[in-house]
Amino acid sequence: MYLISLALEYGAPMFLITSPLTSYTDQILSIHRSRNSGGFSLDIPLIMLVASILKVFYWFGHYYSLSLLVQAVIMIGVQIVLLKVALDNRPSPGVKNSVEHVPFSNLDEKGFVRPYEFWQWRSAKPYWMFLAYFVGALSFVQILLPPIARSDLYVNLLGYAGLAVEAILPLPQIIANHRTRSCKGFRVSVLAAWILGDVMKMSYFFCSKEVIPWAFRLCGMFQCVCDLYLGVQFWMYSRHTLRAAGGPRHNTASWPAEKDIRMT
Repeated sequence: MYLISLALEYGAPMFLITSPLTSYTDQILSIHRSRNSGGFSLDIPLIMLVASILKVFYWFGHYYSLSLLVQAVIMIGVQIVLLKVALDNRPSPGVKNSVEHVPFSNLDEKGFVRPYEFWQWRSAKPYWMFLAYFVGALSFVQILLPPIARSDLYVNLLGYAGLAVEAILPLPQIIANHRTRSCKGFRVSVLAAWILGDVMKMSYFFCSKEVIPWAFRLCGMFQCVCDLYLGVQFWMYSRHTLRAAGGPRHNTASWPAEKDIRMT
């Protein structure tokens, strides 16, 4: 019992701090090597950047665990790199099934149009401008409007908003996988890191002696459920892919036997 307690007090914080690197380094390298970010949802960097930035500002009003603050800062750096690599390696416009497809078009398969093509712009500049304005607005409130920045309502709003945004992290990838009936483009290493991170986070959130607001716990539980469902998707779609790949081999192997039967 003592060893478990020791692991939670020292091992879990270290794992949480390094989790942004262990979770997304493989995805970054994969996109960089293949020179193609097709299949990877750009909404993932959006969600993690917004959530991590909100958590950093949340810390100034609610001094929660320092380990979680450091994790948020590292996550911002990692997601900026991931976004840069994904934008630099977007698939080129092409023709498929006689229809020209433009990467990150504002019109999805269901006909839903995002307002102002939000986070589906063709140029990279609007992505960085949005992040700059977002940080600038929060900094303006924090520095120049201290009565608002120190109010419990504003502080709690930052915390719950940031953690709620992070909790929906798997949803864009789940939706993308469901539409394509495939998990191509999304690294299984990222999923494994997410699930392992969920286990460590839940243990840390509920067993640590440090200050862990309930917002972290509630949103962590929701995200854990989503990550597990993403794992179910990997299992379902990988089985489908293996069956589809195995079909032609099976038919090819049986072809000579059928030919011999016809010859007799």
